[in-house]
Amino acid sequence: MQKIVKVTEQILRVNGVHSIGVIGDPGCEGLGTYHMKVYAGALEESAKDDMTLIVGDLVPAGTSSHYQMIQEITEVLADNPVYTLRGNHDTGAYGEHFGLQNYALLTEKFAVIVLDNAFRTFDEEGLLLLSKVLAMEEVSQAIIAFHIPVPNHFILNCVSQDEFARLQQAYGPWREKVKYLLCGHVHSRFVDQVDGIPLICTGGGGAMIEDVSKEIKASDVEHHIVHFYEKDGTLQYQFANIREDSYMQEQKDLVLREKLQETVQGELMAHLKYLMFADRAQRRGMGRVANLFRALAASEYYHARNFYAVLQSPKAFAESVPSFLPGEQFEAAHFYRMMGDYAKEHQKPLARYAYEGAAAAEKEHAKLLHAAEDMDGFKENEIYVCPICGYVMSGETMPDRCPICGGPNKQFETFA
Repeated sequence: MQKIVKVTEQILRVNGVHSIGVIGDPGCEGLGTYHMKVYAGALEESAKDDMTLIVGDLVPAGTSSHYQMIQEITEVLADNPVYTLRGNHDTGAYGEHFGLQNYALLTEKFAVIVLDNAFRTFDEEGLLLLSKVLAMEEVSQAIIAFHIPVPNHFILNCVSQDEFARLQQAYGPWREKVKYLLCGHVHSRFVDQVDGIPLICTGGGGAMIEDVSKEIKASDVEHHIVHFYEKDGTLQYQFANIREDSYMQEQKDLVLREKLQETVQGELMAHLKYLMFADRAQRRGMGRVANLFRALAASEYYHARNFYAVLQSPKAFAESVPSFLPGEQFEAAHFYRMMGDYAKEHQKPLARYAYEGAAAAEKEHAKLLHAAEDMDGFKENEIYVCPICGYVMSGETMPDRCPICGGPNKQFETFA
């Protein structure tokens, strides 16, 4: 049985459904490994519900190849029926893969009415369906789902007031039945009151989280889904964060895990090799060749990042900075010092100085990371890195020379 349901009827009765998981914007920024790992975690969390609804932007562009890719991933990973809603990125072949753009799901306790507003207008067909479903005696509470938000107190990226008025006119006679307005599009989450109805906005199912307003910052929001469920006769909701380590299936395959680790190392070595050659080419006046190798280095880095994303099980964002400290402290206090002593004892001066310089830099890394544990209070505006030995410096004034290798400050990379 296929997990993604291709909708062919405007009104579908779904039995045995008491809850629905809602995923927003899994693929609009691209179907890269990191984004799809978040989406995999979202499907894992949504499997706790009886069915799943994706509120738009499954893909970055509406080509059959992109739709095929998201379908294949969903079919392998989903554990319940998945319904979709068209977003502004879901153009082109959407109907061929997912069917109708306006439809209603009738459960025993509530209705979900899916409306297409991907082009910032509501279809007349969808508004007629909305009125028809709300007029049904068996429907006592409903969620109206669409992609682009209606006017609200948080963002201006929404449909016009006139379009919202058309929606209001359609549900107006049965307004008391509308328990929630539900949308995606915004890569964050917020809850607002619109026309006296809660507006739930969720876009945390794959796309990178963004700032919404001064009150809703990206640093305060995790990737997430929304659970809607009926309890004591009332339709309720709850946000659920997606743990960074929620989807770890590839790690359980020992052969694949080992090969992924080897692949990451190989890609990073290629990244370093190409960057070093780009530096040599630039110093010899071959700017175009240097530019090529910097581009190749960037490509290899992104390859490594994609493979590492499959393996990585990071902490939640707010807990991440402290998790990097132990490694820096161990390298500075023990490993690099030990290897420097070994190289000195065996008369290997190049390795010795590389380890000793790195140990000094790692010590400074740990100091800066400790300060950055308070991310909101972190005060360093300018940080300098010596490209000769990698030492890190911070402060209002740049030193004349690197305190480790003596490199002149004209070569320092500035991060401000």
